[in-house]
Amino acid sequence: MTKKWIISLILVIGLGGLLLIKFAGVKHVPPPLDTGFVFPNAKPLSPFSLTDQFGQPFDNSRLAGKWSLIFLGYTSCPDVCPTTMAKLSAAYPSLNDAGNVQVIFLSVDPARDTLERLKQYSAFYHPEFIAVTGEHKALLPFTRELGMVYTMVGEGADYQVDHSASIVVISPKGEKYAVFKPKSDGKTVPQILNQALIADMQIIRNQF
Repeated sequence: MTKKWIISLILVIGLGGLLLIKFAGVKHVPPPLDTGFVFPNAKPLSPFSLTDQFGQPFDNSRLAGKWSLIFLGYTSCPDVCPTTMAKLSAAYPSLNDAGNVQVIFLSVDPARDTLERLKQYSAFYHPEFIAVTGEHKALLPFTRELGMVYTMVGEGADYQVDHSASIVVISPKGEKYAVFKPKSDGKTVPQILNQALIADMQIIRNQF
């Protein structure tokens, strides 16, 4: 095979590769995170309707244009919730340095978490934090779509709620985009290190 034919073959192969990329697309490779992972395919959230701590409707439109960090819990939670909320509060100035991040506390204990209680709870950690809740018929499909679960444990007024401890990241397009998963050594409450959370959120935003 002559040198001219070899060069022509290389050009044909290269052109074929470019056409393949153009028409077939390039498979999305999520960036590695220290605290969790980016979903290979971001998925829009189904329509939902909840209520925030001020009694205002909270639906898909409230997720548009900002990165949303959604954490599921309840105000009577003795360990995971206060630990996570405190960490989010400490990290919030760095997370929101561009003014396009909102932290959303999703209460799955509507029987006890009144709007007034949610208002006090969210404001304790940061005045800009959003707290939302709703009836279980609205909460169950929403949490399931986020990839989180919860269940009531015990009887009487002092029941507890077992729930996921992850933080789900929703993109400014209203799509489920990534998840941060706390780590535990088996002796302490599962948690995410602040610097890792801030660094991973920056990676997500840059990649987006």
